[in-house]
Amino acid sequence: MTISTRGAGRAPAVLVLEDGRSFRGRAYGAVGETFGEAVFSTGMTGYQETLTDPSYHRQVVVMTAPHVGNTGVNDEDPESKQIWVAGYVVRDPARTPSNWRSRRSLDEELVSQGIVGISGVDTRALTRHLRERGAMRVGIFSGNAVQDEGILLAKVRQAPEMSGADLSAEVATKEAYVVPAVGTRKFTVAAIDLGIKGMTPRRLAERGIEVHVLPATATLDEVYAVEPDGVFFSNGPGDPSTADHPVALMRGVLERGTPLFGICFGNQILGRALGFGTYKLKYGHRGINQPVQDRTTGKVEVTAHNHGFAVDAPLDKVSDTEFGRAEVSHVCLNDQVVEGLQLLDRPAFSVQYHPEAAAGPHDAAYLFDRFVSLMEGQRA
Repeated sequence: MTISTRGAGRAPAVLVLEDGRSFRGRAYGAVGETFGEAVFSTGMTGYQETLTDPSYHRQVVVMTAPHVGNTGVNDEDPESKQIWVAGYVVRDPARTPSNWRSRRSLDEELVSQGIVGISGVDTRALTRHLRERGAMRVGIFSGNAVQDEGILLAKVRQAPEMSGADLSAEVATKEAYVVPAVGTRKFTVAAIDLGIKGMTPRRLAERGIEVHVLPATATLDEVYAVEPDGVFFSNGPGDPSTADHPVALMRGVLERGTPLFGICFGNQILGRALGFGTYKLKYGHRGINQPVQDRTTGKVEVTAHNHGFAVDAPLDKVSDTEFGRAEVSHVCLNDQVVEGLQLLDRPAFSVQYHPEAAAGPHDAAYLFDRFVSLMEGQRA
C-alpha cells in the first residue's frame, strides 16, 4: 500500500476488480493505492466497529448503505486500536458529521490512519456484481496512482488471495493481558486472541468473568497456567485451513474436557478440531442483519456476521467424532450455511457469528450465559 494524504475528496480515483470490471469515483480518506479482497457489508450503522474489527484485515469493504459517515468518529466505539480494513468504498460520504459524541469526521480518521478509499461509486451495482461473481481481489487507486487500467489490473492480479492466507497472528495481541471481572469474580477464562474485538472480553467480564487474553501463538501449558474455568476462541481473519496451531490447541482443550466456547473463526477451528472440513463462501456473510436459527430452541435471531469461510458439516444428523457426538446447532436461514456447532458429550460449542454485537442486535447475547452455564455445570 502506498499513500499520501493530500487532495483527499478531490483527487480522481478508480476501483479495479480482478475480473476486469472497474468503477470510477473520487478519493475518500488517504490518496494512493491499496489491495485486498472485495467484500460487501449490509449494515446501515456501525461503520466504526466494522472498520476496527480485526476480522476485516486485508479486505476492502464496500458499504451497501448509501450514506456513510453521518455520525463521525468517536473514541468510545472502536473494537481495536486501529482500522484494519485494507480499503473502504462508499457511495455518498457525509459532508459534515452530526453526533454529540463525534470527535472528527470519518474522512479525517481514514486519512490519519492511511486507509485508501473511494467515494461516488455505484455501490449497488458493485454489490450486485460481487453477489453474482463472488468476492475477489481488488485495487483502489487515487491521485497519481491512477494509470492505464490495464496496468492497474495487472497489479490487482498480482496481489495475494484470501484463500490460503494465514492472518490471525498478524492481528492478535503479542502480549497477554487481563480484563478484570465486573463485580465479584466468579470464573476465570483464557481467551485465545485470533483477532478478538474489544467488546467480547467486556461481555464476559459483565458476567463476573476474569478474562486472560492470550496471543494466537499461546501453548496449551500457557492456557492452563491461568487455571481457567473455560477457554474461549475468538473471531479473526484468514483461511481456517491454515490455522493448524489453533486447531491443535483446541484439540488439547477438548481432550481435557474444559468448557469451551468459540465464535466466528473459533467456530471454524472447532469444526476442524472435530474432523470437519471448511470451504470458502462465494461472497460471505457480512453485516448486522443476518437471520440465524438456534436449532436447540427453534428461536430465530438477527445476528452480526463477518465471515467468508464456513464449516462443512452435515445439517441433519449427529456426527460421531473423536471427542464424542457433535451436531449443527445453528443455521443461516438465507442459505443454510452452518452457523454453530455443539458437542453432546463434552462441554463445548461455537457459533459462526458475533454475539457481542458491537455494532448490531443483541439477540445472541444469551450465548455468553450459555457459556457461563457450562462452567457452572463443570464446577458442580
